[in-house]
Amino acid sequence: MPRVGYRSSDVELMARMMRAEAEGEGKQGMLYVGNVIVNRLKANCSDFNNLRTIPHVIYQIQGSNYSFEAVQKGTLFYQKARTAEKRLAKQNLDYWRQHPAKYALWYFNPYAPCPPTWYGQPFSGQYKNHCYYEPAAGTCDNVYS
Repeated sequence: MPRVGYRSSDVELMARMMRAEAEGEGKQGMLYVGNVIVNRLKANCSDFNNLRTIPHVIYQIQGSNYSFEAVQKGTLFYQKARTAEKRLAKQNLDYWRQHPAKYALWYFNPYAPCPPTWYGQPFSGQYKNHCYYEPAAGTCDNVYS
């Protein structure tokens, strides 16, 4: 059983986002970004209440910006998804979870050492240039299921 329900168009959209956000970090880095996307869909808490589909997650606006910078600024995001990234996205949607993004809802590239918290959320680990953060204990239990 997949981690979340999805359609083939969701695989395509997620694959484009994974590539746009982490192509320079290879397959593993793209899988971590995909993990965050699925976690946000499952979370239904904090900044991610009432997100019901992959497009809701990808195109979510927080404040006056999209949650994922690549939607606004990334040219890779608007290119067709490649077979390799679609395969990775499907892995995330079906079963794949791994530390440091196993329970992460946030990530960013600080161009410096990862801070121990980010907006009050604890640091869960780093992969190459991205720092990952999971929700503080007791604040978002759905992400752990």
